[in-house]
Amino acid sequence: MSAPFQGEGLLLVIAASSGTGKSTLCQALLHTSPRYTLSVSYTTRPPRNNEQDGVHYHFVSKDTFEQMIQREAFLEWACVHDNYYGTGRSATEDLLRQGYDVLLDIDVQGARQIRKIFGNQATLIFLLPPSWDAMVQRLVGRGTESQEKIQRRLQTARTELPAATEFDYIVENDALDEAVQTFHSICRSERHTAKRMHAHLQAFLQRIPSP
Repeated sequence: MSAPFQGEGLLLVIAASSGTGKSTLCQALLHTSPRYTLSVSYTTRPPRNNEQDGVHYHFVSKDTFEQMIQREAFLEWACVHDNYYGTGRSATEDLLRQGYDVLLDIDVQGARQIRKIFGNQATLIFLLPPSWDAMVQRLVGRGTESQEKIQRRLQTARTELPAATEFDYIVENDALDEAVQTFHSICRSERHTAKRMHAHLQAFLQRIPSP
């Protein structure tokens, strides 16, 4: 696998269990600042109602996805509930190079792969539902899946939720507006960490006159 690209923009990984609202949060963030952009994932699952190819996901066949795996075209990929999901490498790196703060709407498996590749250059944020019951209600309320699939997603959530301790930040998604504001605060903080301000600091020190 080729070395990761260390760009100027923030690589912001948002992971959560199904029904927590991470896709809704990502869409809300995109409307708050032109600095945010979404890395559109690839998937082999069929589109849901009103989902558009190239907007919500790149919908591809299983054969196409597996060919992309062989070409190392993904930063991360996983098989979840019998469907493949993956983050395109070249498009994401291009966006970072342009200075965008790139949102990755992925699962815990994908977040672990991103951390392994990018280390602390990636910011991992776990989105927590306000309660288990609220998460179940959101899953049922979507009306897009059978009871059997919902139960599978809930079983996966039982293993994913404890993994929140592996992330840099945990944001509770009870009120969407509050979650958006918390996310903005995290981004402001990340832009001012010592590792990201290193070049600015060095330039400042070089301008200090000799005694």
